[in-house]
Amino acid sequence: MPIQVGDRVPSATFKQLTGNGVATIDTATLTPVCSAYHLPGFVAKADDLKAKGVDAIACISVNDPFVMQTWGKEHGADGKVMMLADADGAFTRAIGLSFDMPEYGLSGRSERYSMVVEDGVVKSINIEKSVLDHGISSAATCMLHT
Repeated sequence: MPIQVGDRVPSATFKQLTGNGVATIDTATLTPVCSAYHLPGFVAKADDLKAKGVDAIACISVNDPFVMQTWGKEHGADGKVMMLADADGAFTRAIGLSFDMPEYGLSGRSERYSMVVEDGVVKSINIEKSVLDHGISSAATCMLHT
């Protein structure tokens, strides 16, 4: 069953490539608004979200930290959106949002969602009906729930 509003975010660690090497980021120290797909929208809305009191914006993907860093740089995420690698998919499985799409050669990937977390508790979650959709998990939707 997917994570729900009111649930505590599971303990997990992510990898982030920084100027000092690979850093470990722990959910216990992070209260993010996450996006697994809509990076440009969250980059564009970063200042607006932070003005509403958001401490951190994180993009979490089942990927490696090197890809996440490159993807973030290509979209201007530096200083706006933390690019976090859920390299083994442990967090994605823990929140019940892992899926396989064998017709595209994909397994252990993440459903598309956005989530507002406060003090480790989910305040809102927007899960797309299909990984091909992108409306309800957008930065604009997050702005409404922040």
